Amino acid sequence: MMSLQKATLFALYAVLELAEDTQRQLSASEIAERYNISTNHLAKVLRDLGRAGLVESVRGAGGGYRFCGNAKRTTLLDVVELFEEVGAGPSNGIVQETNAGVALGQVMDEIEAITYATLQSISVETMLKLMRKRRPERKLPTGLFRAV
Repeated sequence: MMSLQKATLFALYAVLELAEDTQRQLSASEIAERYNISTNHLAKVLRDLGRAGLVESVRGAGGGYRFCGNAKRTTLLDVVELFEEVGAGPSNGIVQETNAGVALGQVMDEIEAITYATLQSISVETMLKLMRKRRPERKLPTGLFRAV
């Protein structure tokens, strides 16, 4: 299983949150509160996302951040690679001189290649569709209808 650094995870949360409605502006503290993460750490991540052209800072009253990337073309890999290396090459730390080491290295390299391909194939738009599917349906307030 791939483990993401905090900054990467925060960046994915922010991009997905902001891309959900590109007209809406959210402050770093609003996003941080929703995901129960550090506002200061998220602010640094948002600056990096801004430099990459994925979000823009809106100044003034009601300011904050807004997604300005292309949700159909921006992939999870585009975001992840801003904060860490993915698919960096042969497995590190595996002793390759033995049969077991070579075999394990091949498996780890294949896992890395699959991870890279998967992150590259999933767009922000695809993630937004997945998020919409998982959103619980709104329930009607109880007591409006009576069984007859």
